[in-house]
Amino acid sequence: MRKIPVLSGDDRLNEFIRVQCEDFGTEFIPVFFTDRNEVIEFLKYELPEIKIIYFSDPAIDAAGILDEIRQDPWLHYGGVVAIHDDLEEKDLLDAMHDQNIIAVMRKKEVEHGFDRLLKILGQNKQILFQRGIQQHLLKKISASFVIDNDPLDITTYSNLVTNYLFNANLINREGKEKLHVALLELLINAIEHGNCKINYDEKSHWLEQNGDIMDLIRTKNQDPAIRACKVYFTYTISPYSSRFVIRDEGDGFDWKARMATKKDGPLLHGMGMKMAGLYVSELRYNDKGNEVSFEMPHQRNESNAIPAIFDQSQELMFDDGQYICSEGEESDYLYYIVSGSLYIYSKGKLVSALTPDDMFMGEMSFLLSNRRSATVVSKGRSVLIRISKQDFVNLIKDSPHYGIFLARLLAQRLAKLNLRMSRLNTEYLKVKKELALVSPEN
Repeated sequence: MRKIPVLSGDDRLNEFIRVQCEDFGTEFIPVFFTDRNEVIEFLKYELPEIKIIYFSDPAIDAAGILDEIRQDPWLHYGGVVAIHDDLEEKDLLDAMHDQNIIAVMRKKEVEHGFDRLLKILGQNKQILFQRGIQQHLLKKISASFVIDNDPLDITTYSNLVTNYLFNANLINREGKEKLHVALLELLINAIEHGNCKINYDEKSHWLEQNGDIMDLIRTKNQDPAIRACKVYFTYTISPYSSRFVIRDEGDGFDWKARMATKKDGPLLHGMGMKMAGLYVSELRYNDKGNEVSFEMPHQRNESNAIPAIFDQSQELMFDDGQYICSEGEESDYLYYIVSGSLYIYSKGKLVSALTPDDMFMGEMSFLLSNRRSATVVSKGRSVLIRISKQDFVNLIKDSPHYGIFLARLLAQRLAKLNLRMSRLNTEYLKVKKELALVSPEN
């Protein structure tokens, strides 16, 4: 069950959303709000993966709510579905530039696209979580999807993937923007040029008439044969890079000639392929020209967002091999991990390693006693923010949701430990069985 806060005072829209969610059983449970304080409290304590905001509702303080989220990176958990009447979409996107946008829909489009949006979100549960435990349980996240020739689908998939990689600290903000542009360009190319067979001159004429390319795609989709065509989208997210494959059902094209083409004068369009090639790595087409693949390298051991509450705390830098704390020593601090990798030793044995994905170091002794339960050594260069117990207690008094957040973090650590012990036990039983099969008694 996933609770979804819906910020809307429009009874008709709310009822439609409620009915649509019911079709998915208990997977999506909408909770409706108009009061700013109530929704902020809900966001802090529930950390929902999805937030729906009706920006054209005068009863909703959308700007104030976005400001509250903006001040606290941990409230960026998941993303926002923006619904509006006929706002200028560029202005709306500018207002949400530092938010995790999932989709932007006009209210009149909700009736035809909301159920499809929920289906996409349901299919992508594994990448909807910020700092989700799946990062620690899975070495690789892979998925393949069949996408309709619809702009909502391609923008939603592009947003979900780039949000996840950024939230998981695998790419920085610049990388997020570049990947988002590349994904959109290549997915749109697959639909408009591949499946819809829109050529350069036809698109140029349409744009010269101030037409929206998305409207041209919708016009083409009135043809049942074109509407039946699909785009096949695959992503594989590994620790060091992400790989993407996009294939359409069109006739393909001479991509080598297109990449080499240089046109004189101003261009209305046609630079998407070259732009994508500059933004990502290993961009390749198949011989036919209806499939493109590329990779996005990941950053290593970096944190993209430091909560504003730690801005005034002391930042410390440690070199490779430098001791951060020793087992048994007294300490009144815990540490927020900004960058680097930390090796954890207990009784002289390496037991685990921490990175910015783990967020904190030293919270167990911080909560249970003032003595360190392990020795921590920097592996490579590390940057930490030191937080005193008193400062953190004061923080929880002012923002109690951080206490819940820390409890969830500890629960994830325990889940990781249980998984590790389960794997070790499985390996032990396997070895024991193999030894029994080769013992002299047999």
